[in-house]
Amino acid sequence: MTLYYTLVFMLLVAEMSLFMLLVVPMPFTVKRKMFTFLSENPLIAKIQYGLKITFIFILILFLDSVNRVYRVQVELAAATDSSKGGAAAVMGHERLEVQARKFYSQRNMYLCGFTLFLSLILNRTYTMILDMLRLEEKLKQYEGTDKKTKDSEKLAVAGKPGEIAGLKKEIERRDRDIENLKKQAEGLSREYNNLCEKYGETQPPAGTRKDK
Repeated sequence: MTLYYTLVFMLLVAEMSLFMLLVVPMPFTVKRKMFTFLSENPLIAKIQYGLKITFIFILILFLDSVNRVYRVQVELAAATDSSKGGAAAVMGHERLEVQARKFYSQRNMYLCGFTLFLSLILNRTYTMILDMLRLEEKLKQYEGTDKKTKDSEKLAVAGKPGEIAGLKKEIERRDRDIENLKKQAEGLSREYNNLCEKYGETQPPAGTRKDK
C-alpha cells in the first residue's frame, strides 16, 4: 500500500475511534465540557479546516480508484475472452496479474469510500449531539426557572397569613384613632357650647341696652 493510502487508512482508524468516543455514554457535565472545548477551541477549528482539504484529496483518490476498477474490469473481460482462443499458460499469467490489480483497486476504492462516508456520519453525529446538549441546557434552565417561581409562590402563600394579621392590626389601630378623634371632637363641641352659654349669660338683655 502506498504512502497516501496508508495515511487514508490511519485517518479511517482515527475516525472510527472518534465515532466511538462520541457515542459512548458520558455524564452530561463531562460531555458538555468536551463538546464546548471542541466547538470553541481555535486549534480544533484549524484542524477541521485542514481535514476538509484532506477529504477533497481523498475524494479525488476515490474517483481515481473507481476509474481503475472499471479499467481493470475491462482488461479482465478481455483477458478472459483471449484465453478461450489459445495460449492458455500465457493468458493465465496475465489474468492473475489483472485480478491482482483489480483487488488492489477495489481495496483502495473501499478504503477511500468508507473514509468519506464515515466523515459525513461523524459530522452529522457531532451536529446532532451539539443540538441535543443545547436543548438539554435550555430544559434545565426552564426547570430551574419554574422551580424558583414555585418557591416564590410558596413563600408568598406562606407570608399571606402574617400580612393579613398585620393589616388587621393596622385597621384596628386606625379605628382606635378615629374613635379618639370622635371623642375629642365631641369634647370640643361640648366646650364650645358651654362657652357660648356662659357668654350669653354675661350679656344684658336686648331691651335694657342704652342708646348712645
